[in-house]
Amino acid sequence: MSAVGGPAVTAGPQPPPPPLRRNRDFLLLWLGAGLSVLGDRAATVAFPLLMIWYSGSPGQAGLVGFAGLLPMLLFQLPAGVLVDRLDRRTTMVVCDLAGLVAMVSLAVALLHGTLWLAHIMAVAFVEGTASIFYRLAERAAVPHVVGTGQVSTALSQNEARARAAGLLGQPLGSALYGAARWSPFVAAALGHLLALSGLLLIRRKFQRPRDPAPWRPRAELAEGFAWLLGQRFLRAAISLVAVTNILFQALTLALVLVIKEGGGSPAEIGIIGVVSGLGGIAGALTGSHVVRRLRPGTVMICVFAVWTLLMPLVALTADVVLLGALFAGTSFAGAVLNVMAGVYQVQATPDELQGRVGGVAGLLSSGASSLGSLAGGYALERTGPTGTLIGVGAVMAATTLAAALIPSVRTARRPGAAPSAPPAPSGPPGPSGPSDTH
Repeated sequence: MSAVGGPAVTAGPQPPPPPLRRNRDFLLLWLGAGLSVLGDRAATVAFPLLMIWYSGSPGQAGLVGFAGLLPMLLFQLPAGVLVDRLDRRTTMVVCDLAGLVAMVSLAVALLHGTLWLAHIMAVAFVEGTASIFYRLAERAAVPHVVGTGQVSTALSQNEARARAAGLLGQPLGSALYGAARWSPFVAAALGHLLALSGLLLIRRKFQRPRDPAPWRPRAELAEGFAWLLGQRFLRAAISLVAVTNILFQALTLALVLVIKEGGGSPAEIGIIGVVSGLGGIAGALTGSHVVRRLRPGTVMICVFAVWTLLMPLVALTADVVLLGALFAGTSFAGAVLNVMAGVYQVQATPDELQGRVGGVAGLLSSGASSLGSLAGGYALERTGPTGTLIGVGAVMAATTLAAALIPSVRTARRPGAAPSAPPAPSGPPGPSGPSDTH
């Protein structure tokens, strides 16, 4: 019952689309969004530095972090409904304006030597909310600014951009904060301003024309749930990925304890994070080639098998080089899975459901990730890193076996391929390395 989304197809022969490197609209969208995400990551890194060094309160730093993450729980579903109803370009413009105003207000306050906890919490909350709407709208817009056969390559480049922003955002935010505590927020504001300028220069529409319809938020949200959960592949894939998200939260906590008990320093964890990020970028750049050659179920099973092999090995060494290689491997595989999931969702989902499907999938696949931190902390206290990692590896092995045995995963095909089994739905967002969801 899946339908292929994306822009409408015009009858008759069409000229081949230009390569992405010469696609003006795609480059404006890609670069603008990348600068916006980079500024956002730099600001996110600076928030706890600001609270701990400026106010001396780790508790307040935790409150700011909570405010920034709360929109993930509150707004993924309503954001999906609104992205499908509103003009996507206008939605992204409003998000950039909101982020710009929020960051400028904080920079101005710091320049005047004033800081209120409620203000910085509000800024983190606004930025987190805007990023959710922006991400859903941008992913849904990609098929409308590239050729039909270029969607997988475009989303692969988007994934590489996100990995690079995550990799560069941490040192950029720290360095800018060291220069002047207001400068990371000026950089974030500049990123929003440049992204906004790029959006206004793009010529193509971000969606098909739509007939006005009555406002039915509950019914529209139910349509997204119904379409998503009505797909056999999706029902299985979203459950499996939710388990791996939980496991990676425990793995990340275990890494900290492994380094500490091995006599290492926090700087070594940072080095592992950088190497892991490089692995993620390589996986993102490789993802489009893998997606074109392998079925989505095959990609998922292979990625799970790689994680099953690598996860328990973290317990066997405290060497920063070996740990960096292990986490680079998990991030490489996770980025490939992210590309597959993104391509599948965009190509399989009807255009009018893109936002809702993305919001529901994101909530269901990552909503329980916080449980991984709780369970991982409890397991580390009771069994230590070795026992915890053995348990993580065992659950991952069971998850891989389940993926291989479930028919809807094993036989899933790319959208539009001649089906030998019922067509599969879009997969949920995949993992993104130990520094993110996983």
